Amino acid sequence: MDRRFAFFDLDHTLLPFDTQALFCNFVLQREGWRRVWLLWFLPCVPLAALRLLSLRTMKRLFLGYLVGMSREQLAAHVAAFLESDFAAALYPSVVAEVERHRGEERILVLNSASPDFYLHGIAAQLGFDHVFGTRLVVPDRLPWLPKIEGPNNKHGEKITAMSKAGLIPEESHVLADSWSYSDSSADLPLLELVEHAVMIHPGEKLAMIGAKHGWRTMSPRRPYAGKWSGRLATLRQVLGCYQVESLQK
Repeated sequence: MDRRFAFFDLDHTLLPFDTQALFCNFVLQREGWRRVWLLWFLPCVPLAALRLLSLRTMKRLFLGYLVGMSREQLAAHVAAFLESDFAAALYPSVVAEVERHRGEERILVLNSASPDFYLHGIAAQLGFDHVFGTRLVVPDRLPWLPKIEGPNNKHGEKITAMSKAGLIPEESHVLADSWSYSDSSADLPLLELVEHAVMIHPGEKLAMIGAKHGWRTMSPRRPYAGKWSGRLATLRQVLGCYQVESLQK
């Protein structure tokens, strides 16, 4: 297989936020009554910190703010979100990398742990050829605890998903003249899959690993300074009180 690829993570890679939290912020600012969801979600956060609740379960609990929303209304929120807050939050320099790889005729792949109900719209907006995410079941109306089909698309599951789809070979080897972009050490399988890996604002662990491999680092401008400021921004988004600053200037 001599196809060339460019793989992109989403959260904190194409934009400086967790897209789940950013979309939650968008919805809560338009349907404020949904903040009642915080009464049962926030008490679960310490349990997750103690690893008494899995990331998969927490993802389902987090999406509880969508309870009772129709499939059509969810689609309308996603469309409006992608044209407004999401578009404003994108890193221009990383989007330019997407465009560069398109011009060099690489196969563009968006591979994220985010729920797929908005990933397909993001992929279409940015011109990705393929998209992989955590598969969320979206019935006529969203339940309190939405169902996830298959694994949480994280760590090595990203590679497994692409292999099962026949996009990349099942046998493990480095893909020549291919690129991967991520902010997280959780994406080491994705970064080690290719000849050229790029780290976006890497944490200490990833930066150390990347330095050994000679991986490139990108540090686009963020609307916050440092880890704790970023966590505060996420909290404000979960509460629905964050105002998005455009990075497109």
